[in-house]
Amino acid sequence: MKSDLPTATLLVSCPDQKGLVAKIANFIYSNDGNIIHADQHTDFNTGLFLTRVEWQLDGFVLSREEIAPAFAQFSACFGAKWQLFFSDRKPRISIWVSKQEHCLLDLLWRSRSGEFAVDVPLIISNHPDLKYIADQFGIDYCHIPITKDNKSQQEAQQLEILQKYQIDLVVLAKYMQVITPNFINQFGEIINIHHSFLPAFVGANAYQKAYQRGVKIIGATAHYVTDDLDAGPIIEQDIINISHRDDVKDLICKGKDLEKLVLARAVKLHLQNRILVYGNRTVVFK
Repeated sequence: MKSDLPTATLLVSCPDQKGLVAKIANFIYSNDGNIIHADQHTDFNTGLFLTRVEWQLDGFVLSREEIAPAFAQFSACFGAKWQLFFSDRKPRISIWVSKQEHCLLDLLWRSRSGEFAVDVPLIISNHPDLKYIADQFGIDYCHIPITKDNKSQQEAQQLEILQKYQIDLVVLAKYMQVITPNFINQFGEIINIHHSFLPAFVGANAYQKAYQRGVKIIGATAHYVTDDLDAGPIIEQDIINISHRDDVKDLICKGKDLEKLVLARAVKLHLQNRILVYGNRTVVFK
């Protein structure tokens, strides 16, 4: 049975060397910590060691405020980059949409049912169409129209709103706009759902491109957003078979089911602190 006791999680990456698993485990053990999950991976191409360690805070000698400085001092000798998370701290996410509601509704229902440990105080859209959904869920809805001429000004407004709502993560749930490098560099973590099995069919109209190419599978990809369009670190992917009898409408219908599932999995993994990004790749500790 899963414990409801609060936990701490460390995501660590550093040059591979002997004894790293033992060293990190001993840091927790020496402070009376009980490890409940540990996993690691070594990328032999880069010589990088990556690990996720989660332990119960009940009985841990160090206070929450003391853990980060203590681990920083401890890990300096092996050149680690690391992140620390606490399970009872709910991230705040903003969901961005255009006119399609399937991914938005799926995320909101999962949040409402308690599947996601998250607060969703804000929806942002470049269209007014989905405000009725925000009203049903009691969530603030900001309609911010975007054109080529006003994108810079409107993105500045979006950044101000995200700061006001103290947003930790933006989820692009079929937000049919390209986010500029300026916005990406100022905000931080953004997850996007793309309607193809990347790197195939980058950009818009992926289902039409897939149909024209005569593919036998279609896919969906959830990834972190970077400056390069649809080329950020991939979190989750899936595919579904199609046939010559399927037209573009069939591909879109089948693809929508896939999109919401893949996006939900990616968001859940992120919220559970199971993703470690290095370069343009990810290790996902499931």
